[in-house]
Amino acid sequence: MSIVRKISYGDAINEAHRIALANDSKCFVIGQGVNNPWFVGRTTVGLMEEFGSERIMDSPISEAAMTGACIGAAMAGAHPIAFHPRMDFMYLTLDQVVNHCASWNYMFDGKVNVPIVIRGIVNRGGEQGAQHSQSPFGIYANIPGLKVVTPATARDAKGLFLAAVNDPDPVIYIDDRWLYEVEDEVPEGHYETPIGKANVLMEGKDVSIIAASFMVKEAQKAAEEMQKEGISCEVVDLRSLKPVDMETVNKSVKKTGKAVVAIAEWAFASVAASVAEAVYQENFGRLKAPVQMVTLPDSPAPASRILEESYYIKAEDIKRAVKRIV
Repeated sequence: MSIVRKISYGDAINEAHRIALANDSKCFVIGQGVNNPWFVGRTTVGLMEEFGSERIMDSPISEAAMTGACIGAAMAGAHPIAFHPRMDFMYLTLDQVVNHCASWNYMFDGKVNVPIVIRGIVNRGGEQGAQHSQSPFGIYANIPGLKVVTPATARDAKGLFLAAVNDPDPVIYIDDRWLYEVEDEVPEGHYETPIGKANVLMEGKDVSIIAASFMVKEAQKAAEEMQKEGISCEVVDLRSLKPVDMETVNKSVKKTGKAVVAIAEWAFASVAASVAEAVYQENFGRLKAPVQMVTLPDSPAPASRILEESYYIKAEDIKRAVKRIV
């Protein structure tokens, strides 16, 4: 039986890397600042000393070239982890990821797998401004052939990472710097959180709050505060944005009859909008109120701390959405 202890989200990612690298000699990590706490927190610090510079590589600022090389290595049988310390600059890899990585298994009739993990960190806040604060979940969730995971707990940060490394298909693994110090119970050793399976973190009967990544913690906070006002909220952590576990989501909505979708992304053409639409399609006759979405304003992120307070969504925004439909 695995020993379970409390560790942080950031340390759980670090532990997952160590297990993956120790278990699989074909696994390697390459990216900018892999040994620098300013870039990675504690998530990859110490790996270079343990596994050497041939398997833990600090790359130049060359997002497209580095990711393309990793895709080729994956097709040749390696298990690369392509690391991007700021998700914003993953846009530079879109040709490699969309036109090649995501499509090759289909184009080669299932005979070629691309077992790559492309890890991007969301670095919102801290007055970093529009070019260092984005969480473009919907772009990657829109692409057939990719899987997209967004762990919200330390337990899932480790379990989803190990599942992604062992998956035969390309997986976009997105972690959030705002979660790095959050602690919860994490088993020692190897385990995997299933990709494509949501998790009901809090049971409730009045409203379903469907959230992902950092907003799961805000949803839990909102649900705890709403409980004091006599409103019972069920919190569903999506965990995976592609595929989305609509079975679990719809089961929750069927029970409560009301839904709030809270994801820190722009609303138009987003995962939040797709989930809300799917809820409508499955539950149209059962819904007791319109589905609410809690998303970012349709604007680039500001670089002012005061404006950030208004721009970024939090538990209070979820509570307002709940009260609109209860």
